[in-house]
Amino acid sequence: MIKSGLIFGALAALLILGSSTILTPLCAPCVGLFLGLLAGYVAGVFDKPASSRDAVKKGGIAGAITGGVAFLGSFIASIINGALVNPSNLEAIYTTLGVKNIGIDQTTIWIGQIVGGCCIGLFNLIWMAVLGIAGGALWFQIIGKNQSGIIMPHDQPPTPDV
Repeated sequence: MIKSGLIFGALAALLILGSSTILTPLCAPCVGLFLGLLAGYVAGVFDKPASSRDAVKKGGIAGAITGGVAFLGSFIASIINGALVNPSNLEAIYTTLGVKNIGIDQTTIWIGQIVGGCCIGLFNLIWMAVLGIAGGALWFQIIGKNQSGIIMPHDQPPTPDV
């Protein structure tokens, strides 16, 4: 689960760093949708848990690790955006959208970028953990329950009455 979380966390950090810097920080939850689910599924592939409960637990932990590393990528992207965006560029964008006479200074931009990056990063952390749980459950339903040596509750031998 740790290996899966770190692999997909590094991928998430790179994708979020790139998409949030080039496009917008609002792209980060889209990355979390796929990578959280994949992290949970691959945690099942790596660890091969014996029960549905273990698969869900390992998937959730892998998704949370992925989300934690993605949070760092989101925070770094917000710092880069804060350095790149200046008031005149932002005012030109707002004028294009029809908004006039806005008073935005560099401090407001920095506060917006840092707070926005942290909020999106925290959302992504929770989002990826929940989707990691779903990925672990999905792995168990597709592959895990068909492993040899696993006794499902309905397959257990009856207990003798004494």
